[in-house]
Amino acid sequence: MEVKNLDDIKIYQIASSYSKLFSKAVKEAQEENRQKGIPNVYSYQGKKFYELPNGEITTKSPFESK
Repeated sequence: MEVKNLDDIKIYQIASSYSKLFSKAVKEAQEENRQKGIPNVYSYQGKKFYELPNGEITTKSPFESK
């Protein structure tokens, strides 16, 4: 798929507003997980990290394996 040059500032403004909206939703979900005692999971350079409810960051999964 080829992306053509986008000179219309409205497209960038819309993209920016979506980005802000999505960032806010992610932060709210993370906070909700913390309040419920559910670990948050992140990925960085292909490696998973877990933020435990006490704030500790670990690479060991806190979830039960089947």
